[in-house]
Amino acid sequence: MKIMHGRNSSFVFDGSIILRPTAILIFFVFSFILSSCSLSSDDPCIRESEVLVEDTDAAASDLDVPKNSYSDLSIPTEIIKILDTYYIVDCYHDQVIYNDNLRDPLEEWKVLTSEMSRGHTIAGDGRVYLVDDTENERIMVFQRVGDKYVFSQEFTGITGRPHYIIYDEDSSTFYVWCSVSGQMYLMKRRDDDRVFISAVKTVTELAGVYVRSFTIMDGDIYFVSGNCSIIQADLDSFDVKERYPVPDTMAGMVQITRIDGEYYITVSTDANWDQDYATIIRCVSLKDLAEGKYEDIYSNFIGGGTPYYITSFDGAYYMTEHRIPGHSVWRFNICDGNIVAETLY
Repeated sequence: MKIMHGRNSSFVFDGSIILRPTAILIFFVFSFILSSCSLSSDDPCIRESEVLVEDTDAAASDLDVPKNSYSDLSIPTEIIKILDTYYIVDCYHDQVIYNDNLRDPLEEWKVLTSEMSRGHTIAGDGRVYLVDDTENERIMVFQRVGDKYVFSQEFTGITGRPHYIIYDEDSSTFYVWCSVSGQMYLMKRRDDDRVFISAVKTVTELAGVYVRSFTIMDGDIYFVSGNCSIIQADLDSFDVKERYPVPDTMAGMVQITRIDGEYYITVSTDANWDQDYATIIRCVSLKDLAEGKYEDIYSNFIGGGTPYYITSFDGAYYMTEHRIPGHSVWRFNICDGNIVAETLY
């Protein structure tokens, strides 16, 4: 869906508000200020956050954890497993829910937080968990105490709609991507479980472009198309190394996942933000996309919806989907190139 009103209009893509053009200038200024910060070798922190809770054990003992009150999901964006727990980001219900199995009905899941607006992802290292509160432009930090989650820190003013978070075990770093500012916040956890921002990286040409996610592969970072090109950049410097043009019909990509040497790409819209072009494709090389050398594989699922993020755990792959009631979370495997899929929720 696309809504425009006047020269300084806001936009709505995939049900999410995109900031008006005048705000893009703010993104550039903010990026310049942050990228100009010099870091001393003995103090890598460039930004602390407000600490909401000092004694998390005491807070957990007083915490009443509600059960999920919905029997369905409203535009779920991510399902993920961290250690022994499963999490679903239920975007349009403005909540993250969790459970210890995938068999229970949704009403048996617990609510980690409902103090968010259109969040998209959660990531954790087993001790701290970060949630992007997209429309409120903040990052929420939770500490796990037993089977409860204490909201212990918040980073406000994360301009550019924080939209996608992963935890990279190799570098012990949380990568937090802002979908329209071209900025990546790198966050780390101290031994006392306090999280801080250690760096901010910028891909200047993606400022003002709606980019829903990134993928770290082989020491590089790949950003899905938001302007008709997938961008490959160096993971350390974020310098662009290569661009892979894509057809207008798949310009509004969601995510790239590599499975068995092939690239699986979920697509939300075409270049004109039309969700009727939503699909899933796969290809051997990203260079093949511009030449139309790819396979549309959405028919292996129900088709007709909007596939979103793909994750992997428990020996299978999982995908969230919206616009189709009753087909919100899929589990699938690849057997000799064939896709075997089933609906979970």
